Amino acid sequence: MKLIIKKFLLLLSVFSLLSAKSQVKNIGLPDIKNYKRTVYNAGTQNWNIDQDKNGIIYFANNEGLVQFNGTSWKNYQLPNKSVIRSLKVDKLGVIYVGGNNEFGYFKPNSKGKLVYQSLSSKLNTEDKKDINLIWRVHLYNETIIFQSFTKIFIFENNKCTTINALTKFQFSFVLNNKLYVQDKTEGVLELRAGKLYPIAGTKYFNGTEIWSMLQLSQERFLIMTLEKGLFIYEDGKVTPWNTEANNFVLKNTSLGGIIIDKKFIVLNTVLNGIAICDLNGKITQHLNHNKGIQNNTILTSFIDDQKNLWLGLDNGISFININSPFTFFDYSYNLSTVYSSVVFENNLYIATNQGLFYHPWDKDFKDEPFKLVPGTNAQAWNIQVFDTILLCASNRGALVINNKTATKLDPNGYFGFRAIPNKPSYILGLSYTGFSIFKKENGKLILVNHVKGFNEIINSFEIELDNDFIWLHMEQYIYQIKLTADLSEIETITKHHKISNAIPGIKSLQKINNKVYFQSQNQFYRYSKEQEIFFKDKQMTALFKKVPLISSIKEDSHGNLWYTYNESLGVLKKNYAKKYTNSVAPFANLKGSLVKNFVSINTVDSKNIFIGLIDGLAHYDSEISSKYISKPRVFITNFSYPGESINTNYTNNQTTEYTIPYRSNHVKFSFSSPTYENQENVKYSYKLVPFETEWHPWTTLSIKEYTNLKEGAYTMEIKAKNGYGIASNVASLEFEIAPPWYRHYFAYIFYVVLLISLFIITSNQIKLKIRKNKYYETIEQRRLYLEKEAKIRHEQHELEKEIEKLKNDKLQIQILSKDKELVNNSLQVAKKNKVLNGIIHKLKEIDNNQLDEATKFQVTKLNKSIVKEVNNDKSWKDLEKHIKNVHFEFLKRLKEKHPTISPRELDLSTYLLMNMSTKEIVEIMNISSGGVELARYRLRKKLELNKKENLTGYLMSI
Repeated sequence: MKLIIKKFLLLLSVFSLLSAKSQVKNIGLPDIKNYKRTVYNAGTQNWNIDQDKNGIIYFANNEGLVQFNGTSWKNYQLPNKSVIRSLKVDKLGVIYVGGNNEFGYFKPNSKGKLVYQSLSSKLNTEDKKDINLIWRVHLYNETIIFQSFTKIFIFENNKCTTINALTKFQFSFVLNNKLYVQDKTEGVLELRAGKLYPIAGTKYFNGTEIWSMLQLSQERFLIMTLEKGLFIYEDGKVTPWNTEANNFVLKNTSLGGIIIDKKFIVLNTVLNGIAICDLNGKITQHLNHNKGIQNNTILTSFIDDQKNLWLGLDNGISFININSPFTFFDYSYNLSTVYSSVVFENNLYIATNQGLFYHPWDKDFKDEPFKLVPGTNAQAWNIQVFDTILLCASNRGALVINNKTATKLDPNGYFGFRAIPNKPSYILGLSYTGFSIFKKENGKLILVNHVKGFNEIINSFEIELDNDFIWLHMEQYIYQIKLTADLSEIETITKHHKISNAIPGIKSLQKINNKVYFQSQNQFYRYSKEQEIFFKDKQMTALFKKVPLISSIKEDSHGNLWYTYNESLGVLKKNYAKKYTNSVAPFANLKGSLVKNFVSINTVDSKNIFIGLIDGLAHYDSEISSKYISKPRVFITNFSYPGESINTNYTNNQTTEYTIPYRSNHVKFSFSSPTYENQENVKYSYKLVPFETEWHPWTTLSIKEYTNLKEGAYTMEIKAKNGYGIASNVASLEFEIAPPWYRHYFAYIFYVVLLISLFIITSNQIKLKIRKNKYYETIEQRRLYLEKEAKIRHEQHELEKEIEKLKNDKLQIQILSKDKELVNNSLQVAKKNKVLNGIIHKLKEIDNNQLDEATKFQVTKLNKSIVKEVNNDKSWKDLEKHIKNVHFEFLKRLKEKHPTISPRELDLSTYLLMNMSTKEIVEIMNISSGGVELARYRLRKKLELNKKENLTGYLMSI
């Protein structure tokens, strides 16, 4: 039995995977992204689309080849600048293109830039004539086929085979590994072994153009013509495909289409956008200019590797996210901001800021706008079902909706309503000014009374009721309100500003499993009436332990817990075992679109969940597999530095080593993720190893620069995160910055060689210097010896001179001594002469007449003897002569220095130099002491000495 169950589950899982390959919903609009020509900067018309193995999209544009990597657009032209009508990308990333009288391929060069190589230029002269527009390119059985209206060119092993049209070719197709081409008069032809063979019954299409052939089964084909509609070709017979799809095509002119996983068909039209139908021809989706596509003429359509749809338009490009569980109702359905929704009596009702709208709700949801319920054209906050009664809380009042019409119960504005526990006939209404009581009687609802006692203005709809209290969350408070038994007035009201001393504030109020919970910072509390306290609910708190900090919670009709956080949405899905599974990723793209403080979740069933948005309504099918959420890819698309720019070919397998000169150590990286769904939410993180150790915060910027990097080996690592929060693998690029020339290893080798050379040279120089030093040392020793000898001789000479000087000094001293002695003697002689002159004077005073002759004779004789002695004394002249001889040099210098000095002043200077006293000078010069002072004063003046200068010192200096 267990084995059977396992096999059943395995088959079920396989079936679910297969069914998840493609999904086209028939309700709402898929997310559409339009690209105008001003965005991709090329021509208006886009004729063909293809994708390479890395997810890069290419467009055949009427101004060349357009490349899109999810972040940036690039354009490439043909040599003749003609339109490109067809393209095909092979497994190696070579892009084959066809233009007007030109075809070939684009291939990346050594620097990753796409370079065009012409194949048409290799044709012979005859084949080059009248090539015309290349409308189709096929990769067929190891060959490359280019098809124009006039010829088919088959390239194989660098050789070209040309097949001319029998009359005129239209378009060609590859189906079931066979190539078909339509001829204007011969019908559809099959190419086999280089020849064309007609297909039976296909001349039926002569006179019209076949734009597409699709294989529905092994031998059953859908043929799509320009104007005659759709046909089934089977067993050699052509029959019209009389379906809703065919009627649509006949009205709007077909431009072909594609098949999606053998489940759906995309129909391109000239006049009315696209229609997507199933294999039975029933249209499930119709998209045109009114539904969001920027142009109604669809030239081509393409399904990418994520099963999403690209459209090449007559004016622009459109991306349609058909492989998503989400579709949307926007302004084209008459919806704006949605606050609430509910299904009632086979109608889907939507409460919006413009009123209450409805749309028929049945199996075949018709693609038409919602209609306004008459009388509700005002702000509608809520739409709720109570048994068989539909109540609308509106700015116009409390409205009962019956048979798509509104009946007003109370003109006051209302936020919503709640059933009163244990009173099944009563409903509590929350109005702008307070509470109201409504009662169901005989299948109708009536207003009973307005509750008295609550005087505050209400601006919130967070209200829940338990068996005892009304709980109202408004601003930062919780109001605990108890009504009287007759519900006429408020009995008690308590205002709480917190639910726990440990956690400040109150974030949300919600009712889960018929229990009222209070939440703050993901901590859940309940209220105990008996203890009159809030207590922590550990089970509910544990359930939200790993969930981001939530803003609000709402339980849907299936027990799932929907919560909001940081303007995003998540859900804890409840399974049959009453266990919860957290799901966040599918709703990541709704971030920023939810209505704040008014979370609207309407779960009709698992396939139909409606979510209110600020710009409409989202429809979510939870049964669609989340396999559409795949891990994104990321590529370093460009690596540049001054003087060089390298496209890295969108591959993570680096084979080229990049070495950058040190002067260009300013590097720039461009990166992209070929994620086309919700591109604005694609983010990147990066780090440059070893320059950085931590990843940079996620950012939408796809460019990073680094400047002034040091030399060394680096690895740039990039990762991307898509709108679902799923991160890619790491893409990396290795490069090396060469050191500056003076730090290059060749420079270090040179430095080593230079150091060795310097060492050898220095060593030799040192040895030479040592030898020279020894030689010079010998010379120096000889020199020192001679100098020492000379010094000894000099010292001996100096000593002799010193001895001579000492002798001279001694002699001088002796001379001075003798001079002094001579002066003294001269002074004594002067004294003696003075005495003798005194005696002579005394003798003259004697009266000779009184003396006798003998005495007189003796006196006269004595007088003459004394006079003779005095007159014969030459001591003064000898002294003067001696002084002049001894002090000749002094007197000479003094006379040279002071030419005006007199002889008497010279004598005085000599006496002063000899350090004679004033008394001695008086006696020698025979003048008074006053005369000496006057002579000294005149001498000072003659010598130009100031008062502070010493006269004797000055004379000694001379």
